[in-house]
Amino acid sequence: MLIAFHKPFDVLSQFTRELPEHRTLADFSLPKDVYAIGRLDRDSEGLLLLSDEKPLVDRLLNPRHEHPRTYWAQVEGTPDEASLRRLSDGTLVIQGHRVAKAKARCLPGEPDLPPRTPPIRYRAAIPTAWIELTLTEGKNRQVRRMTAAVGLPTLRLVRVAIGGFLLGELAPGQWRELEAADRRLLGV
Repeated sequence: MLIAFHKPFDVLSQFTRELPEHRTLADFSLPKDVYAIGRLDRDSEGLLLLSDEKPLVDRLLNPRHEHPRTYWAQVEGTPDEASLRRLSDGTLVIQGHRVAKAKARCLPGEPDLPPRTPPIRYRAAIPTAWIELTLTEGKNRQVRRMTAAVGLPTLRLVRVAIGGFLLGELAPGQWRELEAADRRLLGV
């Protein structure tokens, strides 16, 4: 079984509750015996895959397979060509690790996403922009660390695709089992 889940903000990508106030995957009536394939931080949102098929983990997560994951990041500031080039050219070093080449571009406007609860803080004097990043590796908090390293701190982060499979119309907190056509889009 392979499931696509739209992980809401402020939910941990695990089933075990560490503190009573934490929301976890256990709060969403997911089938038994599935586990998250990868993670999204508590303060990140979007597409999370879950499965009871252990061979999928390597196929989807091991960097040698260069399986793309696409994120939309609302950043503080205005990206320029130099910052987008640094995000994508594979020369950026974070915590002693040189990140792999990525794809980075500015989105033409604010994407059509469900509102986040609580909303992002608004400061009239500081502009924000949305960028799209497609990575083939997944280090801890990598997108946030990459954008911060180029002077564009991330305010909101949403994973919108894994391979060719899009989050689409799946609302926060909803999940669905994937069919054969969905698996082909994932490349598995």
